[in-house]
Amino acid sequence: MPQYDVFANPSRSAADGIPYVVVIQSDLLDALATRLTIPLAVFTSGTKVPTTLCPVIMVKGKRLHALAHYAAPLPAKDLRRPVDNVAAQASALVSAMDAVLSGI
Repeated sequence: MPQYDVFANPSRSAADGIPYVVVIQSDLLDALATRLTIPLAVFTSGTKVPTTLCPVIMVKGKRLHALAHYAAPLPAKDLRRPVDNVAAQASALVSAMDAVLSGI
């Protein structure tokens, strides 16, 4: 499964506010049964979030915020068909994970 593929959120109960997840795990680890993902959330235009930690990611023309501090593994089998790939926005996702891991 390609890194930076975007999938519909497999959690139906959370899908309203977090419609998608993006795989950030390296393709080199495809043998694992899980994929490290970042949730992509919908925020109203007035919501203030730290931009380095929660960068805007465009998916299918929608502005979503990546919630790097909520990164979590999901079973690969629950991620069925990608709806997009955001590799062109990878630097924002990597910077967000850097903020989580090192505070910068």
